[in-house]
This record gives sequence, structure tokens and C-alpha cells, in this order.
Amino acid sequence: MQESGRSRKQSQAAFAKAKRVMPGGVSSPVRAFAAVGGTPIFIREATGCIVKDIDGHSYIDYVASYGPLIAGHAHERVVAAISKAVGRGTSFGAPTETETLLAGEIVAAIPSVQMLRFVNSGTEAVMSAIRLARAATGRDKIVKCAGGYHGHADGLLVQAGSGALTLGTPSSPGVPAAVAALTVVVPYNDLDAAKEVFGKYADELACFIVEPVAGNMGVVPPAAGYLQGLRQLCDARGTLLIFDEVMTGFRVAWGGAQVLYGIKPDLTCLGKIIGGGLPVGAYGGSRQLMEKISPAGAVYQAGTLSGNPLATSAGLETLRILKEPGTYESLEQRGEALAAGLRAAADEASVPLAVNRVGSMLTPFFVSHSGGAVTNYQQATACDAQAYAAFFHAMLEQGIFLPPSKFEAWFIGLAHGQEHIDRTIAATKKAMKAVGRVD
Repeated sequence: MQESGRSRKQSQAAFAKAKRVMPGGVSSPVRAFAAVGGTPIFIREATGCIVKDIDGHSYIDYVASYGPLIAGHAHERVVAAISKAVGRGTSFGAPTETETLLAGEIVAAIPSVQMLRFVNSGTEAVMSAIRLARAATGRDKIVKCAGGYHGHADGLLVQAGSGALTLGTPSSPGVPAAVAALTVVVPYNDLDAAKEVFGKYADELACFIVEPVAGNMGVVPPAAGYLQGLRQLCDARGTLLIFDEVMTGFRVAWGGAQVLYGIKPDLTCLGKIIGGGLPVGAYGGSRQLMEKISPAGAVYQAGTLSGNPLATSAGLETLRILKEPGTYESLEQRGEALAAGLRAAADEASVPLAVNRVGSMLTPFFVSHSGGAVTNYQQATACDAQAYAAFFHAMLEQGIFLPPSKFEAWFIGLAHGQEHIDRTIAATKKAMKAVGRVD
């Protein structure tokens, strides 16, 4: 992939230096642009929905730190909350009242969560919730969906097998086969496959973990009745249902996808927005389950920086912003306007495109034919990666910063005004011409 016409000499030099001291030059793989080619842009600063790179170029940002910055970069109220907190100290290894205030907001918003425990990342939240599920049920096996990402804990880095009943194999070196063998993989949105798994493994399943709206195979909404069916299967077998709402929590609705779809999981994993852009994670559920966690119970989990006062202050202020009347209605309108613009631009250029959206998160899939649907991981992986790469670079050249992977969600926030949506749609019309030239 050739570099765009914009000069990126500073970013190229920074990337070369980074690769000498960090694997691949990045702290998280997708940032390296490996899926789209070219050199990643290095960000200097950001305000609202605009990021600026070290070469002096500005971009309308739909990465938004992969979801947390729903209020926008450097929101004055969030910055003020962090500044006030940092002036009091950055970490104490002791409780603070801000933890309780943030926990109270979350508990009040999510009916299935009566108590929660703060951790430092979504990965920590998921691994801790699964440990709790195993302890509560006395079972070892877990079920996840193909293409569902739940952090990089060993048992979750597992590929889909050849069928719904196939036990997973490690998708990363360093994952022991014996650990991977405890994870069963099924297709997302396939309730019949889930029924087969429950029939085969019966009373061996501790939990079924799922993103209620898939966000790591691109945005894929749940099929009608799918989440309800999982709830019924879990209830019938004494298996715990875990919703990974690290991405969707307070993003698709106040309280998350479980509120939007009216399903109560047994355990919920959160992150991203509840930290307002700072590292955070949390898992929660009923009082009966959560009181099994140390020191109230015997299931051990701890963390020196858990409930960090900076992260909880930023998260609390972000939730207060989101709680204001009309917030989610506004995000819905902006999301629909952008999705409609993307579809219209693709139709005008005769480029087959499926746009999946739930609230303020969406993904355009370059499908093989007009009208092609994307409802699961297999269909998502069949979409045209080369077309997305061409589109990505054409948009970047016009000052639109998109996720550098066809499998990531775009995030729309409160800082995206109509003028930003209009500019994005205008850029899309030009970028579709570049896609049309891809063989």
C-alpha cells in the first residue's frame, strides 16, 4: 500500500524509532496499520472530534480511542474532573469516595448489576468474571462466539473450529492446548448451534460469554430472538450468561445493550466509557454472585491500581454528561445520518456495501454483491479487505481518520456535528471511486 500524498515524514521517523524499542512499533497491534498498509499516523493532540498528527495534519476522528471518548477528546468537564483529581494524588492503594459514586451510577443504570468490582481493563474484567462463573457453578468449560473478542486471556484466544461442537484450538503461540480445550466456540447469531453445544456438554458449561452486539468482527447486531434464546438455554442448564459490554456499555444506550434489548445477563463486563478515556474495567452482577469475590468471599481477585481516582473521576463525569436529556436520541440521529450517507455514496458509485449500525457505532462492509448481509464472523471475514484498505487511505487523504481494520467499529460521539457528518459523506463519495478501481 502506497503512502498518501500528505507528507508523513514526522510520523515515518517516529514509527522507525518506535519499532526499535516496541514490538511492531506499537502498544496494541491494530495501530500498526498492518491490515491496511502504510505508516501509522502519530497523534500529537486532539479536541472534540478532531485529532492532529505530528506532521500538522487534522482529521475528523471515528476511532475515538476505540470507543471511550463518546463525549469527545479533551472535553472541558472531563479534563476539569481529571485535573482536580490529579491535584489530590494519582493513586493511594486505599478506597476513595469517587469509586463508590461511579459504582452507584452504574448500578442504578444497569438492572442486572447490584454490585461491581473495578479493575484496570476489559481483559481483566472478563477473566475475573469467568473465574467467578467457574467458582459459582463448579464447572470448567466456557462457550464463546467465533469472532467475539473478550481480551487476550489465554482461554479466550481461541479460533472457531470446523463446527459448532468443535473444541477450540489456540490462535496464538503461548496458549496451552489444555487451556484452549476448555473453550467451546460457536457461530454468533446461530441459536441452533448454541443448542447443540448445550445438548452435548450439558452440565459442563460454566458460562456463555458474548458481546450482545458484536463489535470486534465489525458491528454485527444480534438476530431477533438470539439473546433471548441464550438466556433461556443458560437458565435451563444452570449456566451463567455473561455479557461483554466493554464496548457497548453506555455506548448504545444508557445502561448498555442489555437495556436496549431487554435481556438480563448474570454477569456484565464493562470498560472504555466508564473510564472516560483512562484505563478502566469493571464486572458486576447480583449481590449473591458478587459477594463470592474476596474479601467478601473466597474467589480471589485484586489490583493495585483498580478503582484509580483519575479513571473513576473521568468516568463519573462522562456518565454525568451522557445522563443529560436527549443525549442518546442525538447520538442515534447522528449515527443514522452517517450510515445513510455511506449507503448513498456506495450506491452512487455502484460499490456493493452493507452498513451495520447500532446507535453510535457502525461498520461498512465491502460485500461481494449488492444486498449482501453480514450477520456473523464468517460473512465478515469474506468481505473485501483490499477494498477497505483503499477506502481507508482515500479517506485519510481527505482528513478522515477511520479504524485501520475492516473488523473494527466506527464510533460517533457528541462532538461530531452535522458539519463533520457532511464532510465525511462528501469524502466518502470521492473515496468510493478509489474502491471502484480495486480489482
